[in-house]
Amino acid sequence: MRTDTEPEKRHAHELIERLPDSQLATAVRFLEFMLPDKVARAVATAPPDDEPVTEPDRIRFHAGEAWFQQHGKGTPMEDFLAEFGVAAEDFPLNPTDTL
Repeated sequence: MRTDTEPEKRHAHELIERLPDSQLATAVRFLEFMLPDKVARAVATAPPDDEPVTEPDRIRFHAGEAWFQQHGKGTPMEDFLAEFGVAAEDFPLNPTDTL
């Protein structure tokens, strides 16, 4: 069994760098699908959220923003997740995602 995968990884990185920006999201989803992680595979194969934003959605969003301006910060994510017995570390994130 071969363990030196550096040339293949380097080649994969070179191919990704050559992709046009319009194809990067597809490449990332494909790579996520190939991971043995079932959650990552589920995320990669989930359909995109194409539901339109409605006027009631916008109203609720702006009402929420106003509430936070009046009351300050809300419940920390760690506290919210703890109510369900989970932690942020239980959810794999992309390197660019933040909670």
